[in-house]
Amino acid sequence: MNTVDKIKAACKEQRIAVSKLERDLDFSNGYINSLRRGKVQFERLVKISDYLRVSPEKLIGDDEDELREIISNDAEKYYSNPETAKIAQEIFENKDLRLLFDASRNAKPEDLKLAHDMLMALKRKENGDID
Repeated sequence: MNTVDKIKAACKEQRIAVSKLERDLDFSNGYINSLRRGKVQFERLVKISDYLRVSPEKLIGDDEDELREIISNDAEKYYSNPETAKIAQEIFENKDLRLLFDASRNAKPEDLKLAHDMLMALKRKENGDID
């Protein structure tokens, strides 16, 4: 099943017309079908997945190459710092770390700050900066 079919299946499952999704996200009429002829932009994939309350991976499925291409094509546009883009790509490609993206997606800002602070404390401890 390709990305278009997965988006349509998710819409059908949630009883949302594809045309409504396109309108609500300010996409052109027929945008979803046009994806059969090209690749979805990462930013748009995230918008669609957020709208449908599913992970981007669910819309791409097991096609790691397609997902990697989407991410790498748009990473430079998404991140202003190339080093950040590279690190984000490495995290995303690691299946164990990918859950960080999924977990942070619906988290409250204070929960993200707490997780960030905990990770930074672990890093400082690892570097010997704290006991």
